[in-house]
Amino acid sequence: MILVLNAGSSSLKIEVFDEILNSLISGRVTNLGTAGELKLGATTTAITTRDHAHALELMLAALADAGYPITAFAAAAHRIVHGGAVMTQPARLRPPVIATIESVIPLAPLHNPNNLAGVYALQKIAPDLPQYCSFGTAFHATNPKVATRYAIPQTHHDAGIRRYGFHGLSYANMVADFGDALPEHLLAFHLGNGASLCAIHNGKSIATSMGYSPLSGLTMGTRSGDIDGAAVLRMSKSLGEDETDRMLNKNGGLQALAGDNNMKTLLERDDDAARFAVEHFCYWAARHAGSAIIAMGGLDAVAFTGGIGENAAPIRDRIMALLSCFGDVPVHVIAADEEKQIARDALALMAEGR
Repeated sequence: MILVLNAGSSSLKIEVFDEILNSLISGRVTNLGTAGELKLGATTTAITTRDHAHALELMLAALADAGYPITAFAAAAHRIVHGGAVMTQPARLRPPVIATIESVIPLAPLHNPNNLAGVYALQKIAPDLPQYCSFGTAFHATNPKVATRYAIPQTHHDAGIRRYGFHGLSYANMVADFGDALPEHLLAFHLGNGASLCAIHNGKSIATSMGYSPLSGLTMGTRSGDIDGAAVLRMSKSLGEDETDRMLNKNGGLQALAGDNNMKTLLERDDDAARFAVEHFCYWAARHAGSAIIAMGGLDAVAFTGGIGENAAPIRDRIMALLSCFGDVPVHVIAADEEKQIARDALALMAEGR
C-alpha cells in the first residue's frame, strides 16, 4: 500500500492506495495549530493540533486503529507544489532531492515549506519508510522555451523569473485516465477556485495559462487572473506590496466581481453582478483557450476537471459555445484526482527499483 500525503498551510490530507491504484481510505486534519477535526473515512473527531508533526501523529494513530498501521505501507508519497526548473520528474525523497526542493522555496514560499513539513514529520516517525514526491509544475516542463521565457533581461530569467505552470498533477492524471484513447490535440481545463487550462499535444503539455505563479491566466475564485504589470505597480504604490498581493490573490476574481467566489451560488443568483462574473469567467477561459489551440496546432477534444469543471454544466456549455468557431469536438468530464497520480508516480518509481 501507498500512503499519499498532501500537507497544506492549515490542513493535512491523506489517502491510501493499493498496488493497482484502488483508493482504500482517505482523510484529513483541519485547522492545524488550533482546534479542528480529524476525518478518516466516515469518522470525524474533534481535535486540537500543535503543528504538522502532531497532526500526522494523530492521523497515523487513527489509520492504525482503522487497520492501516504504518508498518503496512510500502512507501509514502507527497505532493510538492513547485519543483523549479530542475525537478521535472517524480523522485524519491533522498537528501539531495530535499535540498533542491528547499532551494526553490522562494518560488513557492506559501506552499513548499508546508509540503516539506509533512516530509520532515514522517522522517522522524518512520525513518525507514521510503518517501517519494510528485511536483505540481513538472508536467509543464515539456513546454518549449518560447512558451516559458518572459521577454525580460537574462539576469532575471536566470534568477527564476519564467513561466512554470501549475495543476500539473491534475493534467497528468487526466492523460493517464484517457490511456490509449488520448486525443492528439486535447484542450484541458482545470476549473475550481483556482483555474487554469493546458494545451496537451500527444500527451505532452505544450502551453498552459498559469505562469510564474498561479495568479496569471484565467479569472478564478479569488485570483484576478491576467493583469497588466503596470497596473500592479500603480496599485502597489498606493496600497503597498502586501495589500496588493492580498487583493490580487485573495480578494480578486469572482470575489471582486460579485462578492462571492462560490460558482454554485453565483449560478443560482439572479442579479447583474453574478451574471457578469459568470460571463467574465467563461469569456476569459475561452479567450485563453484560443491561444492554447494555436500553440498545439489544432483541436480534437476538450476535457474538463476540477470542482467547477466537473459539476457546473452551464459553465462547460458556455465555454464550449464560445469555442464553437473551432468546430464541434467531443467534450469529456474527468474527475480530478491528484492523489491517485501521486500514488501512480510512486509505484512507477518503485517498479524501477528507485
